[in-house]
Amino acid sequence: MTEPLVLVATMVAKPGQEELVEKTLTAALPAVHAEPGCLRYALHRKAGTTGEFVMIEKWASQEALGAHMKGAAMREVGTTLAQALTGPPHLVFLDALPAGDLNAGAH
Repeated sequence: MTEPLVLVATMVAKPGQEELVEKTLTAALPAVHAEPGCLRYALHRKAGTTGEFVMIEKWASQEALGAHMKGAAMREVGTTLAQALTGPPHLVFLDALPAGDLNAGAH
């Protein structure tokens, strides 16, 4: 069985584009949540900032993540935010350390 993939995607809005970025990412959430293999897709803002957004993601497999990256929701987000971000999202992939209570966040 394939282990789920966990990643953190950080996006920084250009000055004056914070509202557009937040609205665009928020609007995409229902479509992404409905994608096969989406186990978590949660939008956050870095505390103390207005324009640094962090998406915590968990995907059932590399294939599910690949389909998400090529899917309609991400194409729309990419088109809308092409000029609104300071650069491409910064992606950090994480390896889970199986310890503690599984229901409380061991994986």
